[in-house]
Amino acid sequence: MDLDILHEDNHIIVLKKSAKIPVQSSRTGQVDMVSILKNYLFQQNPDKGEPYLGIVHRLDQPVEGVMVFAKTPFAAKELSGQIKQGEVDKHYLAVVYNNQNQKKADTLENYLLKEKQGNYSRVAAETVAGSKRACLNYKTLQENEELSLLEVELLTGRHHQIRVQLSHARLPIWGDTKYNQSHKEEQKWTQIGLCSYKIQIVHPKSKKVMKFQIEPQGEIFKKFGY
Repeated sequence: MDLDILHEDNHIIVLKKSAKIPVQSSRTGQVDMVSILKNYLFQQNPDKGEPYLGIVHRLDQPVEGVMVFAKTPFAAKELSGQIKQGEVDKHYLAVVYNNQNQKKADTLENYLLKEKQGNYSRVAAETVAGSKRACLNYKTLQENEELSLLEVELLTGRHHQIRVQLSHARLPIWGDTKYNQSHKEEQKWTQIGLCSYKIQIVHPKSKKVMKFQIEPQGEIFKKFGY
């Protein structure tokens, strides 16, 4: 598999993750981004043995977009700290189904609970044990009779957060077979209308502000000029 690398230095590697490939998988024989990247780094310096690769954030398997990985423990610690402090700007494009009462822009704040089975999260009361605060901003960029293109600013990083919160707000994402009722019965794999298209970090070593942006490749985004 050819890697779509946006930036690489001694501390970080930034690339575009394709849809359908998981970041990390426990399934035997399944290709994931970690194994692909480790193989790539090993081929660059085979004499050094197994390379270090730090995961500092994740994308769901059906979601495409920009990802940042750390190549050293120092970089992993610095980037993880930025994410924990909310200092990493993460923006997504989402294609959602319209509803009659939707706002052009809004802030969504909920408490999410990750279920112990089924790789699933749901909105829960703040008082429910294990629930965590989730917050995002969205604004409408384009719309037609059925669908809207949203820009989503992710303010917290919870399991399936954007998918769960938009579905709860009656703005389910196109193609989401887990949280969109109208797509749950589909048998074939679908690339959902969600793309991590822009991210801004501070370089862990140089402290330089770095911005990365891509265009979504999912078929549904063509309806909006991509």
